[in-house]
Amino acid sequence: MADNIISEVELEMGISIEHLIDEFGKIRTGRANPSLVTGIQVEYYGVKTPLQQLASVSVPDPRLLVVQPFDKNSFEEIEKAIQNADIGLNPATDGDIIRIPIPALSEERRKELTKVASKAAEDTKVSIRSHRRTGIDQLSKLKDDLPADDLKRYEAQIQDLTDKFVQKIDELYKIKENELLEV
Repeated sequence: MADNIISEVELEMGISIEHLIDEFGKIRTGRANPSLVTGIQVEYYGVKTPLQQLASVSVPDPRLLVVQPFDKNSFEEIEKAIQNADIGLNPATDGDIIRIPIPALSEERRKELTKVASKAAEDTKVSIRSHRRTGIDQLSKLKDDLPADDLKRYEAQIQDLTDKFVQKIDELYKIKENELLEV
């Protein structure tokens, strides 16, 4: 039973890390990255549709995204959706493709984005600690069924998991910070 609790805590912490990685992917670094546009919804025949279902997104060079719609009739809607997404990118239709140049970031904007990344990392740490608290609370409900030494050992395992995941968050943040501050 206690092993199940620890496995569940580890799973939940892993999900929190995956969410952080997704959040970091949405923060623009001045380099082209398909994740900049993956969350965009396009009005396609009256239905909101994710951009990746309507087009392929590629990165031919570090400062350019290329969107190639599967249906030529969706060009205008995709271009409009990218402009309205408020991500600071201006698409340009070029024959069969939509080019999205990625402008260089100003120093001030880089620092703002570093703060956004820092907040996302801190929020994830709070989530990790919440999972730790939940796991320890669940273990304490088993105190009548477990010897005190085993209970302490399981709590130590949860703390070790917490430390490992917090360290992973710090590593991911450091990588993102370096990407953002790189000129």
